[in-house]
Amino acid sequence: MEKDEFGSEKKEEPNYRGIKAMPYIIGNETFEKLGTIGTASNLLVYLTTVFNMNSITATNVLNIFNGTCNIGAMIGAFLCDTYLGRYTTIGIASVSSFLGMLAITLTAAIPTLHPPSCTSEPNATCSGPSPGQLTVLFTGFVLLVIGASGIRPCNLPFGVDQFNPNTESGKKGATSFFNWYYFTYTFAMMASLTVIVYVQSNLNWAIGLGIPAFLMFLSCTFFFVGTRIYVKVRPEGSPITSLVQTLVVAFKKRKLRLSQHPTKSLFNHIPIGTINAKLGYTEQLRFLDKAAVQTEEDLTNSDGSAADPWRLRTMQQVEELKCILRLVPIWIAAIIYYIVLAQLQNYVVFQAIQADRTIAGGRFTIPAASYNVFTFLTLTLWIPIYDRFLIPVLRRLSGKPEGISILQRIGAGIFLGIVTMALSGLVEERRRAVAISRPTIGHVARKGEISAMSANWLIPQLVAGGLSEGFAIIGFIELFYKQFPENMRSLGSAFLMCGYAISSYLSSFMATVVHEKTSVNKTSNWLSEDLNKGRLDYFYYLIGGVELLNLSYFVVCAKWYKYREDGGKDNDGRKIESFKERV
Repeated sequence: MEKDEFGSEKKEEPNYRGIKAMPYIIGNETFEKLGTIGTASNLLVYLTTVFNMNSITATNVLNIFNGTCNIGAMIGAFLCDTYLGRYTTIGIASVSSFLGMLAITLTAAIPTLHPPSCTSEPNATCSGPSPGQLTVLFTGFVLLVIGASGIRPCNLPFGVDQFNPNTESGKKGATSFFNWYYFTYTFAMMASLTVIVYVQSNLNWAIGLGIPAFLMFLSCTFFFVGTRIYVKVRPEGSPITSLVQTLVVAFKKRKLRLSQHPTKSLFNHIPIGTINAKLGYTEQLRFLDKAAVQTEEDLTNSDGSAADPWRLRTMQQVEELKCILRLVPIWIAAIIYYIVLAQLQNYVVFQAIQADRTIAGGRFTIPAASYNVFTFLTLTLWIPIYDRFLIPVLRRLSGKPEGISILQRIGAGIFLGIVTMALSGLVEERRRAVAISRPTIGHVARKGEISAMSANWLIPQLVAGGLSEGFAIIGFIELFYKQFPENMRSLGSAFLMCGYAISSYLSSFMATVVHEKTSVNKTSNWLSEDLNKGRLDYFYYLIGGVELLNLSYFVVCAKWYKYREDGGKDNDGRKIESFKERV
């Protein structure tokens, strides 16, 4: 086999098809997002109106479902990197998602698979779902979780795999794919929160859920039709093992003393062909440096690498672990912050249900779940405004190329999250006061009177939520992508999703505790089934207070945090470049 200029064996170049693979990849992405978002965006209304669940139960079910989807991404990323590869993982996940959507569609289409409808009479009793009905429903949820666990961490990297990273056309193609990927998400959100949600809420649930299932079937078809032309990157093993090895060796050598000149004394072998940039030495978390202290018992191979990775680690490997551990406090702040978005997305639907959603003189009623589209519209409009107009102004003011740092952007997002909760509380106070003091315009089965206040008053809090997300969530994604080592960036995305999973569980726990601890009687508490008898505004203010504490915590963490420094020197003082820089 031929060798390159560095003496390493050349790997056979894959047959990159680039643009030719795009129709299949983008087709798969578009229909997959239309299917999954079309199914998930209105599930809260489906569980409360068709399965007759109370609002707390339905909210908890969805929080657990969304959380499990996110935490499953970590498992999916591990299985993909270690055993299956991206093609196989996406294939299995796509089929699983289709079967999950089909199962949920059947619960709507077959009368015996859901409980009978409730009457619109006040104080009417409704029969809940039977164990058999819940079994079919939750089977669909489990299949959707399997699908999301495989698709979320793999679909974007799989698309990028189709382009040659060593050519200019390949780099441009990958950039184009990122743009198209974002466009499919935009298109899917718009279509799901308008057309599909309208069909589900106003026409027929079986048809409304059947459309996403059919779209997911088309997604599977597009994906498998392009099988022959895909570049399928083989799994090379999970980087998690490397992190565990560093922790184990540091613990084994905890009694060793460190030199005052670690950059010269620590084991610093750099393997040829690594995709990771050389990291500069940092003083933080110095106890981990002991993993790179070479003793007489620590042997090396002929190429200079450690003979036993469970006895000796390199300074580079130690710094890679430091990069991840430094992100943990920021990750905790992300978990607390995401409660804002999780609770807003759920409870704004209940607010809309008990508000006036009619327009055009009462001839058209906006579906309650469709109001969440304003958050996404704000996010979509804000991103180009931020990049094209705000960043240049901030560059001139700060003198920094990026305008503001990533951590400053996240901090601004958390602050806007507090503003979002304050607005949400004020609007709910107004909605409730109008419902109590003025003649109402109707009644919602099992809930209560509809407030004469227009549901359009919910738009400001949704806009604020979109702005908050545009700063914080995009900032978190950028931070975890850039600060994780190059060979662990898919793990970084999964790690962030795992944090959102914990946030979903925490949101569910928080709602349950508030529901129980604020109960006055069976029908009255802060999160009462009838919002007019509850105090949802107090719940919003409570979350705002938690986020205020979270902002203070984040500021402390941000001052301590140290960004990774690429580049460095070997033991002879020579600058080390990554393999990507050399080629």
